[in-house]
Amino acid sequence: MQLRKHIVDHATLGHTGSGVQRLRPGLCFAKPTAIRYHKNRPRRFAIAAEGDRQAWDFGRFVKTVTYFNEPPSAEKVLQTLADQPAKLIRQLTGQDEEKQSAVLKLLASSSSQASKPNSDVVLVAGATGGVGSRVVQTLLQHGKAVRALVRDEQKARRLLGRLDAAPGASLEVVVADITKPDSLKPDLFLGVRAVICCTAVNVSPKEGDTANRDKYKQGIKFYEPEVVGATPEAVEYQGLQNLLAAVQEHVGYRHGKLIFSADGQGLANVWGPLDDVVMGGVSQSGFEVRHRAGEGGQPSGVFSGQVSSSNNGGFASVRTKNFTPALDMKGYEGLGFRVKGDGLRYKCTIRTDTNWDGIGYTLSFDTKAGEWHDVQLPFHQFIPLFRAKTVKDGSKLDPSTVTSIQLMLSKFENDGKLNPSFKTGPFQLPVAKIWGYPKEPQSPRFVLVSSAGVTRPNRPGIDLSQEPPAVRMNDELGGILTFKLKGEDVVRQSGVPYAVVRPCALTEEPAGAELVISQGDDIKGKVSRQEIAELCVELLSRPEALDKTFEIKSTVPFSQPFEVNPQSPPEHRDWQALLKTAQLKENVTGKSV
Repeated sequence: MQLRKHIVDHATLGHTGSGVQRLRPGLCFAKPTAIRYHKNRPRRFAIAAEGDRQAWDFGRFVKTVTYFNEPPSAEKVLQTLADQPAKLIRQLTGQDEEKQSAVLKLLASSSSQASKPNSDVVLVAGATGGVGSRVVQTLLQHGKAVRALVRDEQKARRLLGRLDAAPGASLEVVVADITKPDSLKPDLFLGVRAVICCTAVNVSPKEGDTANRDKYKQGIKFYEPEVVGATPEAVEYQGLQNLLAAVQEHVGYRHGKLIFSADGQGLANVWGPLDDVVMGGVSQSGFEVRHRAGEGGQPSGVFSGQVSSSNNGGFASVRTKNFTPALDMKGYEGLGFRVKGDGLRYKCTIRTDTNWDGIGYTLSFDTKAGEWHDVQLPFHQFIPLFRAKTVKDGSKLDPSTVTSIQLMLSKFENDGKLNPSFKTGPFQLPVAKIWGYPKEPQSPRFVLVSSAGVTRPNRPGIDLSQEPPAVRMNDELGGILTFKLKGEDVVRQSGVPYAVVRPCALTEEPAGAELVISQGDDIKGKVSRQEIAELCVELLSRPEALDKTFEIKSTVPFSQPFEVNPQSPPEHRDWQALLKTAQLKENVTGKSV
């Protein structure tokens, strides 16, 4: 075989004076002497080594760099150029969309922590309604960061602009409409970790009402009602579908978020090798799905290859391309891996920016030889590193913006420490699944305020004359309860940790009456809006209510007003005791079919 030799020019590589040649910042390799390539295969060439050093595959180095740093396509370049005139006009006229914020701050936090963009935010949908406005007030009194989703900004300013708040609380308002999915823009939900949904169709007296809706607040039994504006189907059913689609990735799923699965879900096609070839080494690896490589003959992803310490190398790894958009994993405890171990110690690195060679957050894990087992890596244990060295005073991992994930087998731990189980040669780590695993114990993160009676229209054997007006008039009101029930089903089937609250007739009476919680949708009565608001906030921290649907009312008869003596106010409600006493069960909805 005929070979030709070309001496590598130090000016081309950027000689560092330390026995190391550098092609570009962050990419270096052991000192070579020449490039060799095959006459008939000019694209496959290597840098030859002196002495016992192995040849360095420059072609594989280029392939690695270009895989993770793709040049923009001609189409993208042309589109960028075409967008520039319009962008310039927006900047000159003060209408630059990138500088405009859709979030209106009504109450700035007195705590620097609560005001950070990644603070855990509770979204209140329907925040200017009778229950919603009280939910906002209660959250602020608990010192929470609140984002109110409203349709009418001026109404929100009037009702929410001067609410009392505990230290650390903050209030933001976003203007959107759940019946219009285009208005639910992604940036409105950044940082949202829980949702209390108080949206409802507008039911008003046919004869009209006061500006403060005094007739409406008395209850539907005191006036002839009609639906005004959007239909029950649009608000109670389709609106909930739209809202859940916008928030579910932020609040998280009860059983975790799947990132990779060998059955074709997840990110199987975005992994690429990132081996020590980038610094002159000769290790090689890859990630692929193999049939019958998993448990019980099922398919599995496999991270495998050959690791060598030649040429001062010593690591093999695979990394995903940058996720677009970044993964929001803040609602989870950490990353889980289902692996068949080989007794070696591996590393997982998470990145939160799109840089090729930036800070990564790393955590090592050991595997059990020959066994399938789960590995759980808590986010709070990841350490900030830059080129395997700990970043002093580095920030903690923020899992709300995960841009890539990397798996590595390396000779070294952090800061030059040796991997105690490392050995050169072939390796293989089957990976059946990668997922974000949830925090335990879990509590509801999506609380829906629905209504008692939603399962009663057309229920066999029901006496409509004994039912509340909303049940009797369901058809006249556009199927209001029918679509509320469909909305409940959307929530129950979404996979997010939820609670569905079904209050009986809502009143303006104060909180403090004795309460009854039931399941099966059989009770009738009344309950204070303030009670429901306080309950909704409490449910966010109550594991007893996770994935439960229940009704609630007071024991005070409908015909008897409930009042509180200011001289002897009721004791603080023990919601935990009340919920435990109710012994709530999953999958109890009262539906007859």
